Amino acid sequence: MPDPSEFLYPRSRYYGEFRPEYLVFDANLQEFAQKVTYICSLETGGKIPPVEAYEQIRKLWLELEQSKDRLGLEKPPEDPSAD
Repeated sequence: MPDPSEFLYPRSRYYGEFRPEYLVFDANLQEFAQKVTYICSLETGGKIPPVEAYEQIRKLWLELEQSKDRLGLEKPPEDPSAD
């Protein structure tokens, strides 16, 4: 019998460059996306008001940014040839 948490909290495999901090951030990012999906579904279904949904998502975003900062992840340098 499949584990119910795999259904409720699916995880995708990480394919990027392996560094421990990247792996941790990927897990945090997937958790963020899952929670945002739940919040959006609750708002769309009329279970929570739009302002509450916005505030919850904003709080999750700030937590994700803090996670990025704690892990020491920098913004990648811009590619000058992309213009």
